[in-house]
Amino acid sequence: MPLFKTIHFSTDTQILVWKITESFEELHNQVQLNDKNAIRLQGMKSQLHQRAFLSVRKLFQELGYSDFDLYYDELGKPHLHDGKHISITHSHEFSAIIVSSKTVGIDIELQRDKIIRIADKFCDSEFQFLLRRETSGFGSENQSDYIRKLTVIWGAKESIFKIRNEKGISFKNHIKVQSFEIKDKQGQTELHFGSIIKDFNIHFEEIENFTLVYAFQIS
Repeated sequence: MPLFKTIHFSTDTQILVWKITESFEELHNQVQLNDKNAIRLQGMKSQLHQRAFLSVRKLFQELGYSDFDLYYDELGKPHLHDGKHISITHSHEFSAIIVSSKTVGIDIELQRDKIIRIADKFCDSEFQFLLRRETSGFGSENQSDYIRKLTVIWGAKESIFKIRNEKGISFKNHIKVQSFEIKDKQGQTELHFGSIIKDFNIHFEEIENFTLVYAFQIS
């Protein structure tokens, strides 16, 4: 499938989303990889992961880049040789990138019931504004809203972790998402990690049954 969505966030920030419907062979024939990434691709056991990896390179091409314009640091964070900031994500049949002159991170997640079971592992202060599960259980509408909000929170924390990319950061203990509403499609987040205190703006939207979140470091 061609490019699924482009978000022109600003003159210096673009978000591109690809829906992966092509076969491995189709994608592989349309991109050229540098030597390191060619070896990396061969080492991937899942063809879904391989297709996602290649679809990200298709997104590079949409912005005039190639795999040769990209490199990874010692912690695995991607960088562009021209100095712009880039962040990469993929989940199931979607992949996405954000390219900006600002410090950015991006994440896309499938909305799933299972996130309720693991919420305690990545949420803390957020429970103050989240709908708590009653002993009688959620109504279907409330449960759906709860899952949607939890998915935004996870995506926000993942995006910020990608920006900072520092060992020891805990989603639960160090990254705090402030109260938000799904309809607003944006919010604020803070990182408190040792002596580091940083603020971030987050933006999000739903694509089919996935949630796309991207974050900008503002301090």
